[in-house]
This record gives sequence, structure tokens and C-alpha cells, in this order.
Amino acid sequence: MDLGNPIGTVVPSLDGPVLQVLARADEGLSGRQIHKLAGSGSVAGVRLVLQRLAATGLVHVDDLGNSLLYRLNRQHLVAAIVAQLADLRSTLVARLTDEITRWRIPPVHAGVYGAIARADGDLDSDVDLLLIRPDQHEFEDARWEDQVTRLMQTVVDLTGNAAHIFELSQSELADHLGTEAPILNDWASPSIHLTGMPLEAVLAETRQLAIH
Repeated sequence: MDLGNPIGTVVPSLDGPVLQVLARADEGLSGRQIHKLAGSGSVAGVRLVLQRLAATGLVHVDDLGNSLLYRLNRQHLVAAIVAQLADLRSTLVARLTDEITRWRIPPVHAGVYGAIARADGDLDSDVDLLLIRPDQHEFEDARWEDQVTRLMQTVVDLTGNAAHIFELSQSELADHLGTEAPILNDWASPSIHLTGMPLEAVLAETRQLAIH
């Protein structure tokens, strides 16, 4: 899946970014506004797409005299599918959250960072996940390893992209904080919380324990 443009998985043409913009808009937008938000094609190309979509009834056009405003016809039979395609990133996050919350050994924290969190990337980008496990469960714990292996396969099944999972214990996190490891910035800016304690709370608690 193209992590920067998930709708392109099904709609690889300029129609994809245009439909994604329309699906996320709460009001009518001009052709130039849609072009700017879509970040692809030309203004003329976007307008051609809008005209074609309007001919199908999927897009409504409001003539305000000096400008035309375009909006998704949410009553159209295809509109619900468009909305779902435009929200694939959130759907992926929800599916990952659902799986991890059912683990027999819950993580202290689970989150997504990297391309998914930044809403960029491409077909070759990994899905980056951070897992902080309780200290009593080390890498050799077969139950924990099984959970992580299944999660990696779930990512591939859902997206076609490889999963890059950075897992460490709370003690190992304390070591990273002590050395101010650069990867801490990657995990935090930006990140999407999946389950367990929020990352900010885990970092604050770990720093406090290190002081004592």
C-alpha cells in the first residue's frame, strides 16, 4: 500500500487524491483549493477529473458566479466506498489497536511512528511500530515472541508493506533515555498511540524511576 496515498492502492490515477480531498472536506472547494490539498497533478488536470466525476453524479458542483465549488455527493451509492478508501490510514490503526489489545501479554505501550504517523511514505515504506514490553518478559519469552510475529504478519496481510517493529523493555528504555538516543525523537514526533500507556507518560515514569 502507498502509505503516503493509501487511496492510490485502488484508484492509482489523479482521481484518487482528488476523491480523498473531497471525502475529507466538510464544505465545497474550488478547483485550485482541491489541487493544493491533493498535492498532485496540475490545476487543469484536477479540473478535468472534477468534471468527469461530476458527470457521474459523484461530485456536486455549486456555481457561485465567479467560481465553481465542488463537493462529494454523499448520497451517491459509491460515496461510502470513497470515504472508506480515503480513511484507510485510520482503519489500519484501528485494526492494529484491536489486535494488540487482545494480547495475553499486554505491552506497556504500543504506538505507530514513521511514515504512517507522518502520513507520507510510498509503496516501499515500512509500517513502523514501537512496542515497550514489561521487564519480566524478555525476548526469549515464547508467548511474547508469538504475539509480535503474528502482528508482523497482520501488517503484511493488511497493507502488503513490511512491518518494522522496535521492541524494548522498560529497563532498555531507561538506557535510551540516559544516553539521549536520537531514535527517541523518531518515536515521539509524530506518533500514534495504539494501546497501553501514552508514550509521554511512559517516558515521564521511566525518567522518574531513574532519578530514584
